[in-house]
Amino acid sequence: MPSHTEVPQSMRAWQVTQLGEPQDALTQQSLPTPVPTDAEVLIRVAAVAANFPDVLLARGEYQVKPELPFIPGVECSGTVAAVGAGVTAFQIGDRVVAGKIGVLAEYAAVDAASVHPIPDSFDFVAASGLNIAYQTAWFALHRRAELKAGEWLLVHAAAGGVGAATVQLGVAAGARVIGVVGSEEKAEVARAAGAEHVILRGGDIASEVKRITEGHGADVVFDPVGGAAFTASTRAVAFEGRIVVIGFASGEIPQLTVSHALVKNYAVLGLYWGLYQERMPHLVDAAHDELIRLFDEGKIAPVVDHVVAFDDAPAAITKLATGTTVGRVVIQVTE
Repeated sequence: MPSHTEVPQSMRAWQVTQLGEPQDALTQQSLPTPVPTDAEVLIRVAAVAANFPDVLLARGEYQVKPELPFIPGVECSGTVAAVGAGVTAFQIGDRVVAGKIGVLAEYAAVDAASVHPIPDSFDFVAASGLNIAYQTAWFALHRRAELKAGEWLLVHAAAGGVGAATVQLGVAAGARVIGVVGSEEKAEVARAAGAEHVILRGGDIASEVKRITEGHGADVVFDPVGGAAFTASTRAVAFEGRIVVIGFASGEIPQLTVSHALVKNYAVLGLYWGLYQERMPHLVDAAHDELIRLFDEGKIAPVVDHVVAFDDAPAAITKLATGTTVGRVVIQVTE
C-alpha cells in the first residue's frame, strides 16, 4: 500500500467529453481520486500551465489521442500527497513539477520518473510551466541544434510561453537572439525576455534577419509555428544553419523542398520533447537540474500572462487557442 496523508476519496476534474473547441469540449466532473501504483506519485495539484497541446487534445488533433472521456492538462506543479511502495525519490510534502496528460484535476497520479523537485523559492504558478516550455526550449537549443555562444538565434512566436523560454535560454547560452512576434505589445515581452532584435510578423522576415545579421543569417531557428514561418526560416537560415521544428501552431504543416536544403547546407531537425521523457529520462533529469540552476542564478524567469481559477479553465484554454496571450496562461487549482 502507498504511504499517504489524508486524501479525499473524490476530486474535481475537467474532462474532455466530446471533441471540439475547449469551451465546448470540457466538462467539470467529480471523480474518484486516483490511487498511485507502486511506481507513481500522487500530486495535490496547485497549478496547471495551459499549453497548445491542450487545445489540440480537445479537438482530437494531438498526436496522442486518449479515449473519451479523458482529463486534459499536460503539466502541473504541486505537493506530493502520496507515494507508491516502490518510490524512494520523493516524500509526502515535497514540492514538485510533473508532466503527463491528465493533470487538470485536484489530484494527479504521475509516474515518478516524470516528477521533478523544485525549491521553495519557486512559486507554484511560475513553476507550473517549467516542464514543457523550458524543457522543450532546452532540448531544441542544446540537444538538437547544439547552439553555440555568439551564434544568431531566430525565435518564432517569441512572446509565447515556449518562445519566451527559448529567448531566455538562448541569451543564457550566449546567443544573439532575434524574436518574431505578432504585435508591438508582444515585442515588449520578447525584449524583456532578452531578445536583442524583434521583428513583427507580416513583413519580410528573411530580409530583416539578413539586414540585422549583416547578411549572415540565423545559425539556429526555433519554429513552433510552421506554415509561412517555416518558409521564411528556410530563407533566413545561415550556411550550415539548423531549423528546429517544434510544432504547427499556425495550423499549416509546411512542405520542404529537400533540394533547397542543399543551397546552404542547412538541416531541419524535429523535436517532440515527450520522446525524451519516454526513452531517455536521464537527459530530462539533467536538463531539469540545469534549469533549476539557471533559475537560482536569475537567468530564467517564467513569463505568466495571467492566472485563472479552476472553474475558468475552459475559457483560459480557449483563449490560448486565439494566439493573443503572452507567456503562460496558468490555471490555479489549489492555494
